[in-house]
Amino acid sequence: MELARFEMAYSILLPRVFTIYLHSEDHARLKGVFDHIAQDAQRALCAHVTQLNSKPKFLGFKRNKQNCKEYKIAGEDWVIQFLPDPQGTVPPGDVEIHSELNDAAHPGFQGARTTLIGRDSRVDVPAAVDAPRQETRRIADRVYAELRYEDDSGPQLYLLQQNLVRVGRGGDHEPMELALYTNDEVSREHFVIRRDAATGQFTIEDKSTNGTWLDGKRLKQGAQQALPEHAEISVAEVIALQFQVRK
Repeated sequence: MELARFEMAYSILLPRVFTIYLHSEDHARLKGVFDHIAQDAQRALCAHVTQLNSKPKFLGFKRNKQNCKEYKIAGEDWVIQFLPDPQGTVPPGDVEIHSELNDAAHPGFQGARTTLIGRDSRVDVPAAVDAPRQETRRIADRVYAELRYEDDSGPQLYLLQQNLVRVGRGGDHEPMELALYTNDEVSREHFVIRRDAATGQFTIEDKSTNGTWLDGKRLKQGAQQALPEHAEISVAEVIALQFQVRK
């Protein structure tokens, strides 16, 4: 939960909205008890925030609370919803959790801001599904690469599971696969990453006004450049994204 936190001068905002994707069969089986699961999860989240706000100790002595920032959420209560996985990538017994600081709509947002894929967070499934589980997992785990970065909403991890990813601030009529929460130095569509399905090779193309840098070298606008397996992508010298191919 702390991964997508947003730290301010006197307090720290934690994610408040959680969308939990399950395999369609798990979703159908648990549909009647989601309210009870959500209530239990809300109690656990409240307890966790209370623990975070308890006075930390150093060498057995309580520190001055005035030096401690308050952990809180941007609203009165948690929002937890359970949905069947629309892409069929979540294996039976697993969950994929998308978290947001708040439920307000964001310009250009398409997809999850923070994706936490927890293979240990299982629901009980019948033994009959254990046999095909490994085959399902191989299909579901097709992550070609990842981008790690920090924008105005905190540290983020984006998993590349498609052959084209547009990155930028986005807009109402310009949805991005990866929407960055930052200032207008970053273009609505800033750069594009492409993957050649035949070779697995990645390229990057700058489409911005204020420039994109690859490992410290500014890219020529509109020209595709080979993207190494590990690289740093600097967006208008505002945000640095760490690109890493997964094998």
